[in-house]
Amino acid sequence: LHLVALNMPFSGDMRADFQCFQQAQRAGLTSTYRAFLSSHLQDLVTVVRKTDRYHLPIVNLKGEILFSNWESIFNGNGGQFNIHVPIYSFDGRNVMTNPSWPQKVVWHGSTTNGIRLISNYCEAWHTADVRAMGQASPLKTGKLLYQNVYSCSNQFIVLCIENSFVS
Repeated sequence: LHLVALNMPFSGDMRADFQCFQQAQRAGLTSTYRAFLSSHLQDLVTVVRKTDRYHLPIVNLKGEILFSNWESIFNGNGGQFNIHVPIYSFDGRNVMTNPSWPQKVVWHGSTTNGIRLISNYCEAWHTADVRAMGQASPLKTGKLLYQNVYSCSNQFIVLCIENSFVS
């Protein structure tokens, strides 16, 4: 399953699932992509189909392994990954080095186990208000689910996960 970033950073007010769907289609990817975010309807841990959570590796756009499988992201260690394996945007840029994402921080709105944090998910990703808060992770920590709280006015990286494998 591919983990890919949106082509630009977003504040806490985003239509992330739609953006993931649209940008994946524009990139010629045929699978369904969902935002790597907890929402008011769904915890992050359940975004990928149950049948695909254990046996498929999570890879970047070039097929390099980020995680052994979906479940391994949520084992309580904060989604530890190798920071030397790049995360690419749908248009092929490395979000860890490209200046289009000046803040190398990823929105997620979740606990380390992928459960939504209602107090820290930018009002279900519908506000960029400076007083509202969202949970996010600095990539330099090597953890996708590091537990930092930021104002929803920040423009951060938004990731998308291929939520079902199509061979």
